[in-house]
Amino acid sequence: MSSEIEIRLGCFFDAFAVVAHCEILSPRRALTASKVAGWFTNLAIIALNPLSVRLMFPVLPVGMALPASERQWGVTQPRGSPTLIEVVIGVIIPDLSIYLQHVLHHAVPALWRLHMVHHADLDYDMTTGLRIHPIEIVLSMGIKLMTVAALGAPAQAVLIFEAALNATFMLNHSNIRIPESVDRVLRLFVVTPDVHRVHHSVTIRETNSNYGFNFPWWDRLLGTYKDQPDKGHEGMTIGLSQFRDHKRLSLPSLLILPFVGDPGGVPINRH
Repeated sequence: MSSEIEIRLGCFFDAFAVVAHCEILSPRRALTASKVAGWFTNLAIIALNPLSVRLMFPVLPVGMALPASERQWGVTQPRGSPTLIEVVIGVIIPDLSIYLQHVLHHAVPALWRLHMVHHADLDYDMTTGLRIHPIEIVLSMGIKLMTVAALGAPAQAVLIFEAALNATFMLNHSNIRIPESVDRVLRLFVVTPDVHRVHHSVTIRETNSNYGFNFPWWDRLLGTYKDQPDKGHEGMTIGLSQFRDHKRLSLPSLLILPFVGDPGGVPINRH
């Protein structure tokens, strides 16, 4: 697994090129600001995050899975070569942990302050999925490493999950128009852009829904699924009500937003 970084980067750039092309060919919504300006800010944040992770962690998730396997850590640690079931479990359980972590970022005030950097984007496109504060990235990586060690997931499963997550973060945040008949089938198995876009609504009740990233099942099972935004995808407003000025959402402003920005109340509630 020495090529983990190369595989992840390959998946990232391939997905980036494909999704960006589809956004240009078939956009779902008109953007409220220049695509160039939005991409500059979001991609600048992306550039900071690998550095933050590397400074804090000597290994990445696949690197954690290898010593876990050697030392027989974890509740599902395979004995010998991993079976297909063990690989599937090693993909599904980390996805559940990402869902639960996402819910916590909306429920815990300190975590919400970090996470609102992601939600403050006034447009919704593929770079929104990568617009995450460096401190949140570090915390998320720590949780991911603990999950891998506790689960004892095979390194192959962790690599599949990480590569898929790189791509799906951009896909389910993308501004791509998918035919309704196709979306209706896809959303039974994966989180489509129309599913996750609801979560980025300025309406709190909609913000408190559709937390999943790869699989939509957790939202459906745990009561946080909402099929469509009340005002429709073209009519809904993206972002947070307390941050509506593009000029106040520059890169420097976003980096200090968790410490000086108005949280607007923790948005999670039960519905």
